[in-house]
Amino acid sequence: QVQLVESGGGLVQPGGSLRLSCETSGFTFRNYDMRWYRQAPGKEREWVALVTIVGTTVYADFVKGRFSISRDNAKNTVHLQMNSLKPEDTAVYYCHAMGGPNSYWGRGTQVTVSS
Repeated sequence: QVQLVESGGGLVQPGGSLRLSCETSGFTFRNYDMRWYRQAPGKEREWVALVTIVGTTVYADFVKGRFSISRDNAKNTVHLQMNSLKPEDTAVYYCHAMGGPNSYWGRGTQVTVSS
């Protein structure tokens, strides 16, 4: 059974940091590109960051220089380090795995940036 379980969300003040984790099971993690997406209230889900199977990272312009994605193939886990958080980063953050024809989503973790 495929599972992607996000954790690490919460309430943080503007300028603060959070580290999200996505623990996976049920598929061969090292063969999948991993992404983070987010969805704010009333908005469409948007892509945030990508780490490929070879470790290449790519970021959406609105998080460049602030967020960092990484993967740990030994632990089947992907992380998203979020620094210098802004109120507009408030959203549910989702982990996504893609490999060949397969596409898997987690259920998300809430991040709220507010003073």
